[in-house]
Amino acid sequence: MMADDTGGHDENALIAERRAKLARLRAAGPAYPNDFRRDALAADLHATCAARDDAALAAAGIRVRVAGRMLFKRVMGKASFAKLQDSSGQIQLYLQAETLGAAYDEFKGWDVGDIVGAAGTLMRTRAGELSVRADTLRLLVKSLRPLPDKWHGLADTELRYRQRYVDLIVNPATRATFQTRTRIVRLLRDYLDALDFLEVETPMMQPIPGGAVARPFVTHHRALDREMYLRIAPELYLKRLLVGGFERVYELNRNFRNEGLSTQHNPEFTMLELYQAYADCEDFMNLVERLLQALADALAGGREVRYQGRVFDFSGPFRRLAVAEAICAANPELDPAGLRDREYLRAACARLGIPLQPQDGAGKLQIELFENTCEPALEQPTFVHSYPAEVSPLARRRDSDPFVTDRFEFFVGGRELANGFSELNDPEDQAGRFREQAARKQAGDAEAMFYDADYVRALEYGMPPAAGLGIGVDRLVMLFTDAPSIRDVLLFPHLRPET
Repeated sequence: MMADDTGGHDENALIAERRAKLARLRAAGPAYPNDFRRDALAADLHATCAARDDAALAAAGIRVRVAGRMLFKRVMGKASFAKLQDSSGQIQLYLQAETLGAAYDEFKGWDVGDIVGAAGTLMRTRAGELSVRADTLRLLVKSLRPLPDKWHGLADTELRYRQRYVDLIVNPATRATFQTRTRIVRLLRDYLDALDFLEVETPMMQPIPGGAVARPFVTHHRALDREMYLRIAPELYLKRLLVGGFERVYELNRNFRNEGLSTQHNPEFTMLELYQAYADCEDFMNLVERLLQALADALAGGREVRYQGRVFDFSGPFRRLAVAEAICAANPELDPAGLRDREYLRAACARLGIPLQPQDGAGKLQIELFENTCEPALEQPTFVHSYPAEVSPLARRRDSDPFVTDRFEFFVGGRELANGFSELNDPEDQAGRFREQAARKQAGDAEAMFYDADYVRALEYGMPPAAGLGIGVDRLVMLFTDAPSIRDVLLFPHLRPET
């Protein structure tokens, strides 16, 4: 029998047939037993027995108990083969009628997709494949739905996201992606723990959403009879901890933004945010560079990272340029002297077809130009710094030029991966910028920040000079797993309702 059993049959008929088999199992006794215990995983068996031929295995007489989902079966009279997949890989079973008796006859009626347990001794087939010569065989779970015979192509992409559990069963590359994701998260934690950062947890539901310019999700707390918001960022709570005396903190957790879906955006996503007292944005640019190099070394085996047919060089030092420099480089027709003139910038945006809002100042117009004409061309690792204060309401103004802040964003492949800055710790300046944001919100900007009086009060107690950084973990995983869409690195991405 082939690895799939759907050939030509209607799926509903196959499901009905399997339900009939389940009914017979129920009539005979417990249909979903939970008393089989395995003692070996496929990958471990392959690793420990790699150097042993069949004679060596026969002499050793190694007994094992394995279990997993049956992905393949081939019945050949009095001897058959099956292949089980567990969390580590696959192992073959060699089954003989004279050894298994009634269990062998039962096996003939089992289906690909069933979960099976087997015990026996290790051997090698004539083809040299490591196998378990089973003397015990049990059906542990009856699968009622047939596995797909084909799971490839654009037509099935959304189905893979919706039915991730099936994708994980049949697609080894998907399992590898999420194993790498777990490894990346562990590497991030290990890196920061080694630098004496303290991992903390801050509220997911907040009375005032802050820390980013984004539209929040709103809910209602009945006991308090007040609106609450799923957090768009943990920033303001983490900086309260700097006020309290924790000088190096980080949080690696979910943020929620009530925005659109795309290959780069999901309303629920994972961020790493960290804050360090007595540091500035230059220190954090250096930290990002070292961190990305460490990840490349660990995950790619060197400083070259391949992504979607391109090669990114992380050997460093990474390119660094100011926002204004990037705009002029991408738009040589613009006069650098006009980049702080609101009317000049409005005219430039209009010529390029960039939509504007009446309240946009020179700083916001600069960023509109940058995002529309510069970002996609930032292929190799690049720090863009000196962001206008108008679009950086939590960043420290530059002493020598208050129009800009000591803020940077880090780009690879035309995508932003990180955002960091020297933190604004002047409570009066912060209060003024909150008022500006509140005015934008009142004028119709749904993404503008709220005024957070308690955060201003915290700053009035005194926050040490500090730097902060946010890294998009999902996009980082996309980079190191060569994934074209954020949905490929989220186990259960948000999707439009099924029709």
